[in-house]
Amino acid sequence: MGILHITNGSNLTERLQDLNLDGEMLTWREMLCEGPTSFHINSDEFIEKRTAFLRSQYDISKERYIDKFVNELNRFEDVSAFDTVVLWFEYDLFCHVNMLAAIGWLLQCDYDGKFALVCSGRVKGEDSLKGLSELTKGQLTEHYEERIPLKKSDIELAHSLWKVYNSELPRQFKKYIKQPSSFPYLSNCLSAHLKRFPSSHNGLNLLETHTLNLISQNNVRSLNQLVGYILQYQGYYGYGDLQITRLIKRLRPFIEEKDNELSLTSKGRMALDKEANFYEDMKDTTVYFGGAKKYDYQYNITDRELIHL
Repeated sequence: MGILHITNGSNLTERLQDLNLDGEMLTWREMLCEGPTSFHINSDEFIEKRTAFLRSQYDISKERYIDKFVNELNRFEDVSAFDTVVLWFEYDLFCHVNMLAAIGWLLQCDYDGKFALVCSGRVKGEDSLKGLSELTKGQLTEHYEERIPLKKSDIELAHSLWKVYNSELPRQFKKYIKQPSSFPYLSNCLSAHLKRFPSSHNGLNLLETHTLNLISQNNVRSLNQLVGYILQYQGYYGYGDLQITRLIKRLRPFIEEKDNELSLTSKGRMALDKEANFYEDMKDTTVYFGGAKKYDYQYNITDRELIHL
């Protein structure tokens, strides 16, 4: 019997290998916070949904997906060989959706051993939240030594949340936001997820509106600089540069680039000032968050409720 470490990416796996930790490493190479998913990880339906999405939006081939993700899971089909699974996931939504899926996959494989969580975020002596790969060797060791044992109720909660994420009923997340658990940043991530749906005020979601605000308040010289700003000031989303680039592309009607400077178009100013609702302009029936279509709902900021359209 031993330990299985599930990491949030290749960079962290390499860092942890330098620590010479006991156990084996499984690298979770997915980005399940975007695109359609299905409840049963690694099923034919799951693989078809994910490969179709990744091929169309990120030009990632099915062969590459099979090699990097599916084959990695298949190496550990007999998870009963481990008495403890340590989950290495960060404070943001990107990582939390993957973490919920990883727990779902383990339960799907009939794993009934112990769970523990190593979750970065607030670090002593640091002003900003930190990702695991940003930590020093000593900080990583300290985080591991202080890992959080997960209770049965935590695992049941994670399993329920994975079910909701794969459903057409994202409104159900609200009832879990204040539920106590051993996941220190779960409430923040659930709140952030609900705000990914378009606002009832302007038809843009929180991060899209935040992007327009960054342009309005800063002297942004290029799209690359804008990507950097969003990466630094995105709060609990945890998006990578490829996701941010896609987000900016969809916002081009609201942004203009002239004389080495970005500014807002008239539509951008109206959206930022909530003078018009651009829901119909932005609507795209192919955009999914798990089992829910993004534009089947609007988020009411005042009531903090999702409204089904």
